[in-house]
Amino acid sequence: MTKKRRHRRNNVNATQKATLNKDAAGSEEVGDRLSKLPNDILLNILERVDTLDAIRTCILSKRMMKLCTELSQFFLSCSSIPGHNVRTNSEYVRTNSAVAHVTDNILSTKSPEITISKLKIRFILMQPDCYTIGKSVARTMATQKVGAAEFEIITEKIHKKCSPADLLDHAKQFNDFFSACLDAFAGLKRLWLRNMRFGESDIPNILSTCKLLESLHLTNCDSGMNSVVQLEHAKLTELEVKYGKFEIVELTCLPKLQRVSYKGWFNSHKGPLYFGFVPQLSKLRLTKIGTRPTRTLELSQLLDNVPHIGNLHLDFQSEKIWVLPESPKLLRPVLSQLQQVNLDNLSEGCDLAWTMFILEAAPSLKELCITVLDHWCNMVMRDKEF
Repeated sequence: MTKKRRHRRNNVNATQKATLNKDAAGSEEVGDRLSKLPNDILLNILERVDTLDAIRTCILSKRMMKLCTELSQFFLSCSSIPGHNVRTNSEYVRTNSAVAHVTDNILSTKSPEITISKLKIRFILMQPDCYTIGKSVARTMATQKVGAAEFEIITEKIHKKCSPADLLDHAKQFNDFFSACLDAFAGLKRLWLRNMRFGESDIPNILSTCKLLESLHLTNCDSGMNSVVQLEHAKLTELEVKYGKFEIVELTCLPKLQRVSYKGWFNSHKGPLYFGFVPQLSKLRLTKIGTRPTRTLELSQLLDNVPHIGNLHLDFQSEKIWVLPESPKLLRPVLSQLQQVNLDNLSEGCDLAWTMFILEAAPSLKELCITVLDHWCNMVMRDKEF
């Protein structure tokens, strides 16, 4: 019996070795095929994938390794959000450290003659990795031109595992990081933050520092329960807010703002948004699970300062309709430029005649898309999984 077991083990080892040899041969074959391509095509391919994957690919060939120094677009990511799949937190820590190390290595050795057209870094807010990334990006911005730089910052805990104390702690960690790397944030074009409860002046302070910012995403962020935030920025063109406990987000002065999306705002008496000076705003998307306390919105009031809205997307996600039908006479001044309307997840019993008030008030309308939600319970469960 001992001999049979040893013989079987030898067969398994031989099979594993053959598989490894086959995989190695396959990698070499792929490497050979890639290395035969012209440099400009190779660079185009490498700039379309995660930079860590591009580096792994370049290791296959000395010629391809030289191409790493010629990349003009970089996307460095710690992969998925912690807690969203089977990977352990220790794996995320190692990946995050790798992102920080590679960012520092690539940016410090890159030739300043090649302009960085795009730099996107997705990383977890933890020391010392985020400081390494911030300092590296700041040094690069000081010595060479960087076209579009983006930070997507993830917290170690996902929102459903965050206590109010965790949200405050995340904001403190971010503020410390932000203060230590002001030069990096001053050069960003896009910023995405998650799971932070800021102080009253923190978000305006971020905007005043990030003078080049064009896109801001806030997911599960706020300045406290029933808080009010006022946003002013000269160059911001896109704003996306998801969840959080703001009573109202006041878009006080955003002269370049074109697109706004707000999902899952907190039930309040003031409504989700106030539009001040937003002369270029043309696209608005509102998504909300309507419940009994949800305040009904009047579009004539909400859009009173937005005369050029061209694309309106309303996603109800439940049985409750939170938009009040109004007289075309009241709505026509704010919907006169409207060309596209999406009404998503209307309840199954909703009378389609309800939509007529929009049709009658929008003389320039070219496209109307309506979807009906047939099962509210399924929708609620999907939302809770976020």
